[in-house]
Amino acid sequence: MLSEELKEKHGKKTISVRVGDTVKVLRGDHRGTEGKIAQVDLKKMTINVDGVTVTKADGTEVPRPVHPSNVMITKLELKDEKRLGD
Repeated sequence: MLSEELKEKHGKKTISVRVGDTVKVLRGDHRGTEGKIAQVDLKKMTINVDGVTVTKADGTEVPRPVHPSNVMITKLELKDEKRLGD
């Protein structure tokens, strides 16, 4: 989903997420975290957001996958010319 100001600006409620978009996590343990999308996995239907990590038993941090329906896009990456054709 898009934030309120982006809904008004673009006239759409939803736009598919892409690498580089800034999103805010709305559900789960990392609720309220804001960061850029680092990776989109279409096969598993998940995204990796910068700043959303989980610590493993050996102390290393790994990205925590988030479902795209649990985030709100706050800033769009508009470098792609076909972006608003979504």
